[in-house]
Amino acid sequence: IPMTQYLILPGLGNSGPTHWQTYFEESSPQFKRVQQQSWTEPVCADWIANLDKAVHEYDPALVVLVAHSLACSTVAHWVKNYNRTIKGALLVAPSDPEADIYTFPAKGFAPVPLDPLPFPSIVVSSSNDIWVTPDRARHFAEHWGSEFLDIGAAGHVNADSGHYQWEEGLEILKRLG
Repeated sequence: IPMTQYLILPGLGNSGPTHWQTYFEESSPQFKRVQQQSWTEPVCADWIANLDKAVHEYDPALVVLVAHSLACSTVAHWVKNYNRTIKGALLVAPSDPEADIYTFPAKGFAPVPLDPLPFPSIVVSSSNDIWVTPDRARHFAEHWGSEFLDIGAAGHVNADSGHYQWEEGLEILKRLG
């Protein structure tokens, strides 16, 4: 029986050993991290090319993306540029590269595409994430056609905000297969 393959897409800086994405990856061989050329000075075109290559290592109909932060924008750019369909995507704490606070050396991620995603998706947002306002996260979800889930004051939903194992995230992920 074919099994869902979960592709982990970390954001800027990659996800360290105590990040929930690493916990997910270590929890099952069905999780695989997509590696990028540069985690500190990302180039959108490189990130989406690596994502596309990773998706095609599997049956795309069985792939669910598990994106965090800047990787949520990566997914939107990937859809716009490659027009691919997959099983679904969990988009957690989508950072806003168009915001004034976002001064990282990330090339090509802004503006964030607002085209509908051609697959089921869930945007998980926090009410006190410094990298995206709740209204902006909801704006992304509405345009992408994603279910919007506000999990309250959870920071950037990363290790710094205490999200290590994040069992709630695994439960949310089950909704996508």
